[in-house]
Amino acid sequence: MTHLECARCGARADASKIANLCPACSGPYLVRYDLERMRTSTPKSVLYGRQASLWRYRELLPVQDHENIVSLGEPNTPLYEVPVLGDKLGMHRLSVKDEGLLPTGSFKARGAAVGVTRAGELGVTTIALPTAGNAGAAWAAYGARAGIGVVVAMPASTPDVIQRETASYGARVYLVDGSISDAGALIKQACAEHGWYDASTLKEPYRIEGKKTMGFELAEQQRWELPDVIVYPTGGGVGLIGMWKAFEELRALGWIGQKRPRFIAVQAAGCAPIVKAFHAEKEESEAWPDPTTFAAGLRVPKPLGDFLVLRILRESSGTAIDVSDERTRDMMRLAGTTEGLCLCPEGAAGFEGAYQLRQMGFIGEHEDVVVFNTGSGLKYAESLQGLPPVHLERGQAIPRIERQLEEPFDGHRPLVVEDDRLRVAPDEE
Repeated sequence: MTHLECARCGARADASKIANLCPACSGPYLVRYDLERMRTSTPKSVLYGRQASLWRYRELLPVQDHENIVSLGEPNTPLYEVPVLGDKLGMHRLSVKDEGLLPTGSFKARGAAVGVTRAGELGVTTIALPTAGNAGAAWAAYGARAGIGVVVAMPASTPDVIQRETASYGARVYLVDGSISDAGALIKQACAEHGWYDASTLKEPYRIEGKKTMGFELAEQQRWELPDVIVYPTGGGVGLIGMWKAFEELRALGWIGQKRPRFIAVQAAGCAPIVKAFHAEKEESEAWPDPTTFAAGLRVPKPLGDFLVLRILRESSGTAIDVSDERTRDMMRLAGTTEGLCLCPEGAAGFEGAYQLRQMGFIGEHEDVVVFNTGSGLKYAESLQGLPPVHLERGQAIPRIERQLEEPFDGHRPLVVEDDRLRVAPDEE
């Protein structure tokens, strides 16, 4: 690590001091490294024999002393094909990167592990952040591990299990009527009044450094050949930005070639500021009024890094698409019954977005497509669907089942275009 650089205006800042947003333009800072030096001194072989953890990429992580690492044993997450689901969706090379197997059950553990580690090195004693759910739980867990106090503000509509999980790690949790933007306003005020460290999305430079390890892992798992398409459920978009940054760093080191995957940002129809801005050819999004979706991680009305997400989508020849909650629920069930995959709503939205783009021809039948499932569906237990349990009276035997399996549910109806937007065709009846 050499310095911090504003993603908007390019101004530099000292990485040895606490830094939030750029004072010149309020843009987020990105961490920069001496990649030229690393190119000659750090071959890929340094990874051989290292533990299968995000910390295996430590030369490209912002840690001064590796004795300070805060870890909950976060593993590399699996990347595997889902051929039955892929066949139903019309894609023969469909894979999932399942982030639900990380500590606290979501990809937020990556950002929290690196963010809390760096906060501890900078002498932080109290961290505060707003959250739509999973980030608060992750930062609370890693904060507890590090002995750093954590204050979390979250919308009152956040799933109850996530509220309880966050509190169980000792964080002080505050529920807010409104969206994550309302929670963010309260955290901003509290940090100004109490001198707390503001760990809001992209308001500190180190969460993204943890998230970018998704890109490192994906490249390594694919033998340093990137896929054709990466489908990413996008709320704040930090993971998408992080992976783009990771691939740029790997190219600079000569570890991967020049191939650039097409990034696809998937949002909920009830909160789609990136989708609207992308198709309107805007450089930034407008705040989405009254965001509504059961996919809590997608309920972000105005991402701070929207200009970066939009830039990446265009530079990668990607796109953005929104999907309805109804079809997201259908996809959760379809993935469970065909592949035993317990998707979170955000991950299911990603698969649904990929399916719709395949129907439109944007994704080819034989392209290598990777969808990120950003968390465990178990954290959204109230949204899980399946065959209803059958209550047996005492002494009653299980009846004979004529077929071993019910025909896997496929809740998809044909797609039609109305008013230049993709719609689900109505039922025949």
